[in-house]
Formats: sequence, structure tokens, C-alpha cells
Amino acid sequence: MSFKIAIIGAGSVGFTKKLFTDILCVPEFKDIEFALTDVSEHNLQMIKAILDRIVEANRLPTRVTATADRRKALEGARYVISCVRVGGLEAYADDIRIPLKYGIDQCVGDTICAGGILYGQRNIPVILDFCKDIREVAETNVKFLNYANPMAMNTWAAIEYGKVDTVGLCHGVQHGAEQIAEVLGAKSTQELDYVCSGINHQTWFIDLRLNGRPIGKDELVAAFEAHPVYSQQEKLRIDVLKRFGVYSTESNGHLSEYLPWYRKRPDEITRWIDMSDWIHGETGGYLRYSTETRNWFETEYPQFLEAASKPIDRAKRSNEHASHILEALETNRVYRGHFNVKNNGVITNLPQDAIIESPGFVDRFGINMAAGITLPEACAATCIASINVQRMSVHAAISGDIDLLKLAVLHDPLVGAVSTPEEVWQMVDEMVVAQAAWLPQYAHAVPAARERLSTSQVKTREWAGAARRSVRSIEELRAEKAALKQAG
Repeated sequence: MSFKIAIIGAGSVGFTKKLFTDILCVPEFKDIEFALTDVSEHNLQMIKAILDRIVEANRLPTRVTATADRRKALEGARYVISCVRVGGLEAYADDIRIPLKYGIDQCVGDTICAGGILYGQRNIPVILDFCKDIREVAETNVKFLNYANPMAMNTWAAIEYGKVDTVGLCHGVQHGAEQIAEVLGAKSTQELDYVCSGINHQTWFIDLRLNGRPIGKDELVAAFEAHPVYSQQEKLRIDVLKRFGVYSTESNGHLSEYLPWYRKRPDEITRWIDMSDWIHGETGGYLRYSTETRNWFETEYPQFLEAASKPIDRAKRSNEHASHILEALETNRVYRGHFNVKNNGVITNLPQDAIIESPGFVDRFGINMAAGITLPEACAATCIASINVQRMSVHAAISGDIDLLKLAVLHDPLVGAVSTPEEVWQMVDEMVVAQAAWLPQYAHAVPAARERLSTSQVKTREWAGAARRSVRSIEELRAEKAALKQAG
């Protein structure tokens, strides 16, 4: 087979390498072309050197090109994969820093909440630019695979306004299934059957079976509470399981910021989170992790390049959906996964226009969703609150309506539990002014926002958050990795 895959945001070096090696685990795909594009020429050349080394080491005819010219990369592409972060870590730092001044403590801030909403405002105009280029220069029946957050908002915009065949992809379901299999004593997730449905980062294991035997709430609660690690790291997640009756796919830290109950007071935050790793609820945890990862990669790049000389091990193909979807579409080997698509009746008690994440099957005819799923009422209620925020956020990003943007932030569950309307109005003004370089649709609103900020009487505070850790130096990371290696 010979076709072209374009990867936008290919400078996300580690993730691009994973997708690349996964796809080349499919024997029929050895003769394809990967076209890499990114706004960072530096990152683009680093990832191209790594992928070229993999191709050379495995003696493959695979072609790898790299260009900052996005349209050139998209020309003739059958598949387009996006893993962009518009504004990079600079804008992301404001997504965390500014809301903290108003008492809003986020662990990740990339889905909803104040940070996720502004992240969507930066991404959506760029996503629509991608879609325009895709429609004009890619293959006629091109498929757009979006990995970029905020997943639901980006996918919503690409489908509804970009008019491109789009599917959103995430790995939260797979990670949740791995945890469940472990606490139940399964040898692998192959022993586990499940239906997991909802919206991205708020998906629920509504039907769970181990070797065909149904697993109920009480058994699952007992299994998690008996686990020596998860009982401490996933306290909030276990509490939601007890109250809702089903387990959420999302990590302790992620889940905490989508609900209005667990992060609204500093003492509650420290009660429910765990500081053993960023993903369990640390203030700005993913920002710290991302910063450390970038610094580590820049310093240790020669080692990454050397590691690329090893043969591809097909047994280590990851559970990221992309390679499996492409394999199913091109070879007709059926794949079952969980995909982000427009609802259109798939989940009976969620809005029809929402982007849902639910099970589907892929073959040569496309992605075929399992329809007629009904969520438990509490799960549906939680999802609908987020969907309403997502819908307003998408419409605000498209229209550049700063008042609608403020209403979207005001209706966010965690923001509403913490901040007053006056605080929300000022916070959004502050974020739009700080991020104006990445928000062209709000250019007309920036002067007035800046003027309001100069005369505002709303008080703020400089606050690091309830559970903030400092970014570790390269030396600290090396020492930690060496200690873990010695212990293991």
C-alpha cells in the first residue's frame, strides 16, 4: 500500500514517534509517506532526524518529509493527524496562573474549566485553518484524526464548522481499563469486556465483565480500596464510583476539575488528591510535567536519537487508536475502540449535537458507532453540564463574542463553585489580554478589555495553589531516574 499521512504539530516529538512506530507495525504500511509539519523548525528537524533513524535502522522504504509549509504537507494526504498545542507552554502557563488569582485551582486545565476554555479559543481558529487546507489540497475522502485538546471542542469545530470528516482520539478509556483489570486480578485487559461511554475525559464504564462475569459496583469499590497504590492515588475517583455507581475513565486530577465538589476549597483539594505524581491532582501538575519533559528532551536528545536505531518491536505497539483505525480502514481487519464523534443518537440521553466518546467498530466502510446507549442519570447530568459549556465555548471561538465567552466560563462547574460573576468577567478580560497574540477573533475586544482592567475594583491574590510543586531541574530528574533504576 502507498498513501500519505500528514502530521500537524509533529514537533510533539515523543508522541509523534509513538504514532510513527505504531503505524509501521502494520506490515502493509511500510511503503507510505509521512509528511511532518510544525511551526517550530527546531522541533521539526529533531523529530525528522529521529524518524529517519528508525527508517534506516529497519531498512524500510518509508518516506519522511518535513516542512513548515502546512499546505505542502497536506497535499494529497489520505489521513491527517493533529497533535498541536497552540500558544505552547507560554500560553498554557497563563491558563493556570491567571485563574489561580481568582481562586480557581486546576490540575490540568485542558478540557473545560477556565484554562480549557481559553485553550479552545486559541485552538479553534487554527483548527478551522487546518480544515480549509485539508478540504482544498488533501485527498477527497481524507480523514482527520484529532489528538489535540480540548478534544470535544476541537472535534466539534472541525465537524460543524470545518466540514471535514473528523474523529477525536484519546487514551483515557484504555488507561482506565488497565487499572480495572489490575485491581480485579486479571492477567491483562484481554480478560476484560466493557462498554465505556460519555464525553471525552468524562467517560464511564457502564458495563463491565471479567471473563464474561458481570462486575458490580460493590466488588469494584472493594477491589480499588484494597489496592495498595490506587486506594491512595485515586481517592476522589473511588468516591465518585461509590456515589455514581460506575467508574470514570479519567485520572484523579483530571476528574477533580470537571466537577464542582472537590476542588472548590484548598482544604478539600488536599483531602482528595495525592502528590505522588502530577496526574493525581497537583496544582498545575501537567504544566510542570510538560515543562520538565521539554527540558529533559532538549538536554537528552542525543540519547533519544541513539534509541531510534533499535528495530521496531511489533509486540510493543501501543494502544493509541490511530494505527489501529488506519489498519482497519485500509485492510478491513476490524478494530473496536472508543471514538469522539458527533452524537446523532449514539447516546440517547445526551444532546444530539454534542461530541461524545463511545464504542465503535472500524472496517473498510469507516467508523461505525454502537448506537442506543443510555448513561446512568448522574453520569448524563455531569456530562450535560460540560456539554453546555463546550457548546458556548465553540460558538464564542467562532464568533469572537467575548460576552458569550464570559458566559461559557461562568457556567463551568468548577468556576461557578469558586468565583463570582464579577470575578469571572475580570478574569476573562485578563486572560484575553494576556493571550491576545493567539486570539485573533478577539482582537476587536482587547482594547476595551484592557481599559476595564485598568479601572477594575475586583480584588485578586497571588496564589500558587493548594498543592504546587516546583519544576525540577535536569540534575534532579537525572537523580530521580537513577534512583528508580537502582530500586527496580
